[in-house]
Amino acid sequence: METRTLGRTGMKLSVIGFGGIVAAGKTQAEADKLVNFALDSGVTYFDAAPTYGDSEERLGPALRGRREAIFLACKTTERTRDGAQRELERSLRRLHTDHFDVYQLHGVTSMQEVETIFVPGGAIETIQRAKTEGKARLVGFSAHSEEAALALLERYQFDTVMFPVNWVCWSNTEFGARLVRAARERGMGILAIKAMAREQWPENSRRDEYPACWYQPEDDPPVASLGLRFAWSEGITACIPPGDAKMLRLAIQLADNTAPLSEDERAYLKRKAQSYVPIFPQ
Repeated sequence: METRTLGRTGMKLSVIGFGGIVAAGKTQAEADKLVNFALDSGVTYFDAAPTYGDSEERLGPALRGRREAIFLACKTTERTRDGAQRELERSLRRLHTDHFDVYQLHGVTSMQEVETIFVPGGAIETIQRAKTEGKARLVGFSAHSEEAALALLERYQFDTVMFPVNWVCWSNTEFGARLVRAARERGMGILAIKAMAREQWPENSRRDEYPACWYQPEDDPPVASLGLRFAWSEGITACIPPGDAKMLRLAIQLADNTAPLSEDERAYLKRKAQSYVPIFPQ
């Protein structure tokens, strides 16, 4: 699988990442099988978080003995120094490692959270300390709010940002475009989520095929491929597929083609997006 450099960090990641939520609720044998499949396919980027059910407990044993061969990311939803420190130490134990390649503030969604993170005793103190002590080689954040993400960029020199880069949202509302431009200007490593999202679940639709997905994933291979290539064309290092094993397998299959979109392909996606309800209206 192709690898790309993560912004100014110089580190290289596989263009598809393994989202830890895929391992949640699995037996250890099932999780081992998924991890081995990903590794055999060339995936080097594994993304964990304590909010993904029991995924850390599954990934830790599955990745044992492979730590030096992978890029391991983790996150905290805590916004205070002490809360984030507790989550950091617990995640390190569960994942059987003494450091993360990147440790991130997880899912920042409001300006109030931004303020809490940066007051004395806020989570930024844990982030800084983790990097100083070598428990995190890099530090970053993930967000679903463009306003909050842009505010975080102004407050601290993060190494990475994880953000939705989705062709439907981008075409209909330009959601994500400002953030990606700002991150590129700073030389940050940009990690994409929701590149394989289609739209909000239509009313009365059956969701049992993708119970872990709060949105309808794009599982039509030609369109899903264009969605991934759209993200990669915007300077994204790696994409995390939806939290479903079938979608992970599809993403790995489609990673054979990372060519930039042509103008005709961009025009096609823009037309197609008009018939979908964006997962992020703004």
